[in-house]
Amino acid sequence: MPMGNVEKLEALIQGYLKGKIGRRDFVVGGLQLGLSLAVLTRLTAPARAANLMDSAPEAPYESPITQERVAFLKTKPFKGTTINVMVLKTTVGDGLKYHVPHWEEETGGKVNVAEVPIETLHQQIFSDLASGLGRYDAYMTGAWFYGDFFVPKTPYIVEIDKFQADPRHPYWDPDQWLPAMRKLYEWNGKLYGVLFDGDAQALYYRKDIFTDSKNQEKFKDKYGYSLPAPPKTMKELQDAAAFFTGWDWASDGGEGWGLALHAKVNEQGFFHFLSLSAPYVISPDNKYYFFNPQDMKPLINSEGHLRALEDYLKLANAGPREEISWTLGQGWNLFLAGRSAMEPTWGDLPTLAQDPKTSKVKGKMGAAGMPGTTEAFNPITGQWKKYELNQVGNTNGGSWHCVISRNSKKQEATYDFLAFMANKKNAFFNSTNGWTGVQPGMKFEYLPPVGTASLDEFKAQNWDADDAMEYLKGYYSVLSAPVQQEYLRIPGTAEYWHELDVNISAVLGGQMQPKAALDATAAAWEKITQRYGREKQKVLYQASFA
Repeated sequence: MPMGNVEKLEALIQGYLKGKIGRRDFVVGGLQLGLSLAVLTRLTAPARAANLMDSAPEAPYESPITQERVAFLKTKPFKGTTINVMVLKTTVGDGLKYHVPHWEEETGGKVNVAEVPIETLHQQIFSDLASGLGRYDAYMTGAWFYGDFFVPKTPYIVEIDKFQADPRHPYWDPDQWLPAMRKLYEWNGKLYGVLFDGDAQALYYRKDIFTDSKNQEKFKDKYGYSLPAPPKTMKELQDAAAFFTGWDWASDGGEGWGLALHAKVNEQGFFHFLSLSAPYVISPDNKYYFFNPQDMKPLINSEGHLRALEDYLKLANAGPREEISWTLGQGWNLFLAGRSAMEPTWGDLPTLAQDPKTSKVKGKMGAAGMPGTTEAFNPITGQWKKYELNQVGNTNGGSWHCVISRNSKKQEATYDFLAFMANKKNAFFNSTNGWTGVQPGMKFEYLPPVGTASLDEFKAQNWDADDAMEYLKGYYSVLSAPVQQEYLRIPGTAEYWHELDVNISAVLGGQMQPKAALDATAAAWEKITQRYGREKQKVLYQASFA
């Protein structure tokens, strides 16, 4: 930096620290001097935090809040402004709609929400973007859509740093993200998404059933070892699932099942396979699950993936035959009704379990990371290797959140609404109420020593204390596992995963054999890669591991 600019920067800093200029003027001045927005944001973060108040009458739905925000709200800044948001027609869409009237009350703005089913969401988002009409200001996206936003030279969506740096907008701190979650909201280190959801899959089980002495005795008599609570290996998971299938272990006159799944095509059921198959392929010696990074040849039909699918089919037999056509909610209902001993799924399940109107399992929840394997296949070297226990974490799911369209003429108002939902008060509410479809991705949503939440805060949202501790411990173990499954976000990911979804469902339905299904998936993936350009895809795939 030239000496003249150094002196100007010193004067700028002094003016900001003495309160002679605001944060916005400081950021603008720093940009003019050549500093990056990221650096300026870090420089001002402590000052902004010091400027926080716990609450204000002008903002009954926000906490904490800046003084600049309070002054801004007094003007009803978005009166006469209407923003249009496309959301997923499911629980996460309901979660967003809940906050609409509150934001409208505070700001004077209006929000129109268009709900779209998951099977057409990707198509409708990118049809609107490609048309250039800009009918929508923001879109609720799955994290796997990201690569498609960056196909054109000018991305379809905008960075949010410039809005996040403005203290007039609702306060939220991206540094509170758990590292595994933050990267799903970024592209090439730049922030595009605004906090909402934080998906990962863990194993949930009936702690009361697994610790029952009679069940433990029966299990040991049948399998020759103690009933694991929870199962730590895939073999233990299969045995436990088979053990609890076909009899009244709940002693209430109903038929019990070992494990619940949902497998309807276009309902995200393929994520179950991704999570459960990970330790067959991912290990401390291999991080590649989808493609060989050297040539973008699919790995999905490797020996490890095949063994995983064969074992996945065994697990599916521990649930009702109808689950191959179940939606996500139907899969959860079996567990919530007390009819399933286990379910590998998202954090919605233990959250929904807290509602006594729809759940019989409140206070009975156990949670753990996905079971591992004692042998994994390295598809790059073509060799199997034994491990004492190979457990793999994941961020599988949508991690649904909103991004702002480059075509929007109301980007500031749009960001303000999205940031409103990211404010700590609203984000914590979302993550502790199952009907919102939101899971915890921020430190303040976890108990110490990970975060700063308290059991009293969970009890205030009608949580059973033991369930909260079990859930947060199990969920965090997935997100913080040292070995993590990759998350695919290159262009065409929605197409790659659709092919896998269809073929996995065909195996569960008896229409295809596992090997044929994975070979068909690999062949379809090759065509998708060729269409997008092998070299382009290879560069992006390799970059995702940087």
